[in-house]
Amino acid sequence: MTASAPQPVYGRSTAWRPERPRLRVFAVLISWFATGVALMVAAALLPGVDIGNFWGALLVAAVVAALNALIPPLLAALRLPLTLVLGFLLVLIADALILLIAADLSVTDGAFSVDNFGWALLASLVVAAVSVVLAVIFGSDDMSSVRIAHRIARRQGIIGETDVPGVVFLEIDGLALPVLRRAIRDGNAPTMARWVADGTHRLAEWETDLSSQTGASQAGILLGSNEDIPAFRWVEKETATLMTCSAPPDCAELERRHGTGIGLLVDGGSSRGNLLSGEAEDVILTVSRIEAEKKSNPGYRAFLANGDNVTRTLVLFAWEVLLEWTAALRAIRRDVRPRGHRGGAYPLMRAALCVFVRDLIVSGVLTDMMRGRPAVYATFSSYDEVAHHSGLERADTLEALRKLDDHFAKIEHARRYAPRPYELVVLSDHGQTQGATFKQRNGYGLDDLVQRTLAQGDVEGIAGGDEQHAMVGNAVSDATGGTGKRPKNDVSDRDVVVLGSGNLGLVYLMEERRRLTLEEIDERHPELVPALRSHPHVGWLLVRSSEQGALALGARGMRYLEDGRVEGEDPLAHFSPTAPQHLLRTDSFEHVADIMVGSFYDPELDEGCAFEELISFHGGIGGLQTRPFILHPTHLQVPPGPIIGAATVHGILSGWRHLLQTGGPGAGRAEAGGPASREAAPVGRIE
Repeated sequence: MTASAPQPVYGRSTAWRPERPRLRVFAVLISWFATGVALMVAAALLPGVDIGNFWGALLVAAVVAALNALIPPLLAALRLPLTLVLGFLLVLIADALILLIAADLSVTDGAFSVDNFGWALLASLVVAAVSVVLAVIFGSDDMSSVRIAHRIARRQGIIGETDVPGVVFLEIDGLALPVLRRAIRDGNAPTMARWVADGTHRLAEWETDLSSQTGASQAGILLGSNEDIPAFRWVEKETATLMTCSAPPDCAELERRHGTGIGLLVDGGSSRGNLLSGEAEDVILTVSRIEAEKKSNPGYRAFLANGDNVTRTLVLFAWEVLLEWTAALRAIRRDVRPRGHRGGAYPLMRAALCVFVRDLIVSGVLTDMMRGRPAVYATFSSYDEVAHHSGLERADTLEALRKLDDHFAKIEHARRYAPRPYELVVLSDHGQTQGATFKQRNGYGLDDLVQRTLAQGDVEGIAGGDEQHAMVGNAVSDATGGTGKRPKNDVSDRDVVVLGSGNLGLVYLMEERRRLTLEEIDERHPELVPALRSHPHVGWLLVRSSEQGALALGARGMRYLEDGRVEGEDPLAHFSPTAPQHLLRTDSFEHVADIMVGSFYDPELDEGCAFEELISFHGGIGGLQTRPFILHPTHLQVPPGPIIGAATVHGILSGWRHLLQTGGPGAGRAEAGGPASREAAPVGRIE
């Protein structure tokens, strides 16, 4: 928090007095000048566009600004189904029509001409591209988005005009605490560095559950429970159904199973860009409630009401694709190892998450704040997506983080104009661990290894893709009229299903509609378990013996998870001290695989290997993937001791919200260092 920013007022004794976002004359003049220059560049580049001179360009820029203040807001106010898709297209068309209208107006007669709609559309994109460059040189008017969000909020109705604080939770998907600390040190997260240096915020570490991926973590954080989510993908053998944490129907089912009325966002909260809604009242880009995307969704109005947003987004989208191609070629030229697959649709996926989805979510958060919603939870997946393919701390990965940090500064600045004070909490759902993939190391996948050791039957291997693909893949398909069913979710005709979830593998033997014991597996497929446990890139197997209970098997020893005995070498010795309790908990899940496979982990090199083609990964245990963080206001304290499990984080966050918004302790307590109660929240404290 800067020295000039208003200090939040807590409690109810002193009224909160928000500032009014005012038009900045100097910023308007700079924007006017920049638009004039951009129009001149467009005329120079496009033969179908002509401007007489710079003074004529300034006149046209003034007309365009006036039309932009009228037409896009009217379109944004329309109650359209598929608001995002149709609204985006309509505003894009409007941007071109505005230039045609400006050319036809008598006040610009002779000063500006456009041959047809096609040239007008190209001109609007060129103007946006030049404006982006000039904004870097002269600085951008960050207040424009706040002013529009403020205006939209007034029209939609203020929800909370009060001195009772609200909470904005900003999740950076996949960022580990040690990576953030280095980013703060090296200047790649200047906003968060300032918070820490000024003493307004403090960093705390928490430890994920064994399924260290967004589906399990968000179920715990947002709903208070992630029981029976053994991985990103799993098979429910009794129905022979493949469940995936990125499929809208499956996310909806997870929310139905785990929602009990204690969601982090109950009582008026909003969900932005999450897999699960946290029982929020209002959602955009939330996979579990994707039906909201098919209807008229006012959450996008602030974004669409700014006529420059659409063309700017398209320009930055194209720029991000170019950056990805450049980074990929540079990695090949330098022979960077490990090096991930970066072709196909990935550049488009990266651009969507690093520009389009990010800006939509920021716009939604600003509108939520201007309306005074009591709690907002927004997930930003750009860092996670780039890290999967580029590496944990490569230059383009840290650039994605720096851009997020820059948007957090905008959200921080917007607090002074909100109708209530806001706390900002930044957290991550998991980290990532790096290393060449299992297939890169061996030339074959886990599914191939299983196939060659089976006594009979064929293997169906399923891997690739992660939670980000829900946002711009399955979710978009559903939102635009897709069936909501993904291929291969019915695995009743499969003999064996092998799944990859980062460096966690799952082997389901479908010959029985129940989990097989170790003795049954050895009897039916005698080569399978020995081949898996002896493989140099497998660290451990989790199986259940009918005689010995839950076992962790390694190449040269085993661990009895229920009593802690070890025979030979402990297969979990290279992992964290809590690894046995995580495996034992997962063993108790109804839908745990017949064989759970964990990759090796080398603590000296800090690397393991994924069973899918991601060079930075999460989903299992070992390394930074289990070390996320909470960056919290210093006067909101975490309980003493280690924070273990996403449900414990739910207790802490909901406890803070309860304390801030009721002035008293939460209903109960979820202690750090152990399983969190689904009904309880830890008591925070304000100093």
